[in-house]
Formats: sequence, structure tokens, C-alpha cells
Amino acid sequence: MVFKAEIPYGAYWSTPFARWQGAFANLHAVEFAAATLKRELARRAIPGSVIEHGVMGISVPQKHAFYGMPWLAGMAGLGHVAGPTMMQACATGVRTLLAGAQEVEAGLCATSLIVNCDRTSNGPHLYYPNPRGPGGTGTGEDWVMDNFNYDPLGRHAMIQTAENVATKHKIGTAEQHDVVLMREAQYRDALADGCAFLKRFMTLPFEVPDPSFRKTVATLTADEGINFSTAEGLAKLKSVVPAGSVTFGGQTHPADGNAGIILATGERARELSRDPSIRITLHGFGSSRMPLAYMPEAPLPAARQALAAAGVGIERMDAIKTHNPFAVNDVFFARETGIPLERANNFGCSLVWGHPQAPMGTRGVIELIEELVLRGGGWGLFTGCAAGDSAMAVVIRVDQVR
Repeated sequence: MVFKAEIPYGAYWSTPFARWQGAFANLHAVEFAAATLKRELARRAIPGSVIEHGVMGISVPQKHAFYGMPWLAGMAGLGHVAGPTMMQACATGVRTLLAGAQEVEAGLCATSLIVNCDRTSNGPHLYYPNPRGPGGTGTGEDWVMDNFNYDPLGRHAMIQTAENVATKHKIGTAEQHDVVLMREAQYRDALADGCAFLKRFMTLPFEVPDPSFRKTVATLTADEGINFSTAEGLAKLKSVVPAGSVTFGGQTHPADGNAGIILATGERARELSRDPSIRITLHGFGSSRMPLAYMPEAPLPAARQALAAAGVGIERMDAIKTHNPFAVNDVFFARETGIPLERANNFGCSLVWGHPQAPMGTRGVIELIEELVLRGGGWGLFTGCAAGDSAMAVVIRVDQVR
């Protein structure tokens, strides 16, 4: 199928992603996203008046986030824009994209704004009152750390899901490390020629504001905190779980940042596009959930559902992006689909540039678009897992229309 909603070429952006406790650690995620949104709309000469609806994605609570999308939009000068706030961990980027597309599909708006933001740094420490507890005491939770390390259904850490899939499919440490080296080499292509690929959608150099957003306190030339590995260095690493196979080198790192995409009807998309001859259409979405503690398997059925909705096979994909918090994800996906590892994740992926959760999928879709544009058009697939052994996927097409 073809959705009514299209993505105007160039009407999207991402900040650099900064490793947690880095350059963005003290920036309120929603306020930072609003400041970024205001600046990026101005850079693209997109009038705020054309935006009629918005969706905000976030997975780590921030102060006043209760007010969600209306607050974010209002800070960016879009006081007329409202819409929902959504959370589906690392699948939030595709989930919010689908929500915006559905709004356009239903004829409720001609233009929908998708903004996803997260700050894993300095995560909130929550207290849940319990008047019936001993002495009236309640319980507490460190939102980021406790949820990374404890799935309440299985009482296991997220890394255990990777170990389970690695054991089931006999994916060893050396094979995982080979994927890491490949993905890092692909990301180097995004840094070539002065970060030419990243500059297609990212404002670089990026001026990091102070928490009041009144002055610049640092400048980033690209993503911050990237580690480039060597085969020798990776080989020295021990598994995180005793007697396991997944090392710290074989997984991504938490990060901070935000990203946005505008969706519009075909006519409106041409008006907002940087190049109206480039048409970006949505063709199918997929959602899945695997058995408990097998999260890295989830992107496969989500991708198959999205491909079925689009009416195309995976062999037709000219570009593929995956969210790969663990190298195990990509090994499993490549084995099951028959798609060579090197065909996916050109120019980088979350395994390398980090894991800020909600905006991660948004950036993945943006990079997928730009890769297809460089190819002169074609089919693209993004798929990725999320907490709760779930996943979402989307199939897009880029065409050169004359």
C-alpha cells in the first residue's frame, strides 16, 4: 500500500548523538528538542503555520514532560499545534512516524510534525508512595539504570536477551566483533569529506547550548563519544555476563539527542521539499513481539510484516537500516534473511553512534532516506527491536520525479 503521508525531502533533522554523561547531559530533553525544532524549521524556511499536528516521543521522563507535545510545540513558537506523546522504548521513532502518517491518512491534517527526544544521562530517580508499606515507606526506581538491568516479567537484564539469542543460534564472540568492525568502518564513510553525509541532515558544527539556552558552551563536529575498535582490542574483552559471549565492545552505548521528521500530503510535501523532484513515500509498517527474553529476534518478523504490507520482498530493498543494540541482532537478521551483513547499515547505525532510545529510529529512517537519494532512489527498510522483546519496522521508497 501507499500512505497518503509523504516525507518532504530535507524536512527532517537530527542533532549529533552524544554519549551519556557527555555534552548534552545537563540539557532538558524536551527543551533541547524545542530549541532544535525552532532552529531547524528556520534553516529550512518552513513556516510554523503549515504544521497542524504533532507527535512527541520520549522514553525517559523529564520535568514537566506531562505536558508533552503541546509544551514542546509552544516553546518552539508553534502554539497552535497539539498531539499525543508516545513511548515504546527504542521503537518510539517508528511508532510516532506511524501515528503521524495515520493522522494524515485519516484526513485530520495535511502536515504532521514528529519529534523524538531522550536524555539517558542523569536519569530521574523516582519515588512511589505506599502508605501501607512498613512505616509508610514507599519504593524507588532509577528509571534508566534499573530498567536497563531488570525486565519485570523475566527479572533479567537486557543483555541477557542477546545472550539467549547468541546461545540459541550459536553466534560467538568473534563473529559479533567482526560485525562491530564492519559497522565502524561503514560509519567512517559518514565522516568522510568533512562529515559530508551527516551534513545532509545534521547542523554541523553543532553549537551546544547551556541549560538556559542563552549561550554556547561547546561545539561538536560530529557525534560525541564514538569508540573505534581494533580486532586486537576487542579480542581482549571479556563477556559482560560470566561464561557468555557478548562483550562491552559488542553492544552500543546509551546516548542523548533528538530528531524530527515532517509528514505531509503529496501536494504539501512538494511545497515543503528542498527538492520537489525527490518523492519519499511510506509503503508499510510492521510490529512484532517475541517470546520473553529474545529481543534481538524481534526485528525480523516486524520487517516481514512491513514488507508484506508494502507488497515487496526483502531482496528488492536497495538500502537497509537496523537498530542493533547488540551485534547479535545483525548476525541473526542476516542469517535468517540471507541478506549479506555488508548490505545493511551503510554510513552507520546505532551500534556505533549510540542509543538515545526515542530519537534513534528517527535518525535511522533519515539516514535511510539520504542513502537512497544518493543511490538515485529505490526501496528502503528500517527495522529495530525495543524493550519488552518487541520491534517495529517501516518500508519507504524514494523516487526521482521529473
